[in-house]
Amino acid sequence: MLDLFLFVGFPYIAIALAIAVGIYRYFSDRFSYSSLSTQFLENNKLFWGSISWHYGILLILLAHLTAFLLPDLHLAVVGGPLRAVVLEVTGWALAMYSLFGLVLLAIRRLSDTRVAVTSNLADWLLLLSLIVQVALGLYVAVFYSWGGLWFTQTASSWLWSLFTLRPDISYVQTMPWAVKLHFFMAFVIILLFPFTRLVHVFTVPITYLWRPYQVVIWVRKSVRGV
Repeated sequence: MLDLFLFVGFPYIAIALAIAVGIYRYFSDRFSYSSLSTQFLENNKLFWGSISWHYGILLILLAHLTAFLLPDLHLAVVGGPLRAVVLEVTGWALAMYSLFGLVLLAIRRLSDTRVAVTSNLADWLLLLSLIVQVALGLYVAVFYSWGGLWFTQTASSWLWSLFTLRPDISYVQTMPWAVKLHFFMAFVIILLFPFTRLVHVFTVPITYLWRPYQVVIWVRKSVRGV
C-alpha cells in the first residue's frame, strides 16, 4: 500500500496540484511569476552558484528526458562499453557541479543578511529538496552504476505507465531505497513548484524569437558651433 501511494497516488496528486495552483497563481499574482532575483543584494556567490546549478542540472535533465522520450535512441547511444563509461563519468561530474552550485546558493542565503531577510519558508524547502535530490542522484550514480542502461527498463517504463494512465509499480517496487527515494523526491519538487520561485522556468522570454524587430532611431539636436 505504501508503494502504491508513493509511486501512483502521490505523483498524480503532485502533478494535478502543480498545474492547478500554477495556473491560479499566474492569473492571481502574475508579478510573483518570476525568480524574484536578489542579484542587486549580492552578485558574486549568486553568479557562480547559479551558473553551476543551471548548466549542470539542464544537461542532467536533458539526459533523463532523452532516456524517457526516446529510450531506443538513448540505448543506442550509450550501448557501447566506452560510451557507457563516458556517460557515467560525465553524469558524476555534472551532478557534483550542480550540487556545488546549490550548496553555494544555500551558503549565500545563510551568510548574507540582506538575502536571508528576503528568503521565506518555501525558498528553504525548495533549496533543501533540490540539494537532497541531487545528492541522491549522485549517490545512486556511484553505488548503483550504469543508470543510463537500467533507467529505460525501470524508471522510464514506470513513468510511461503513469503517463498512459495505466500505472504499474512493478517496475520500481524492487528497486533499492535510494533509487525509490530519488524517484519520489522528483514529484515532491513538482509539488513545490507552484508555491516557490521554481515557476520562473516558464518565464523564459522565448517570444523574442518570433517578435518583430524594433527600429530604434536616435534623435539628437544639433548644437551650434560644434
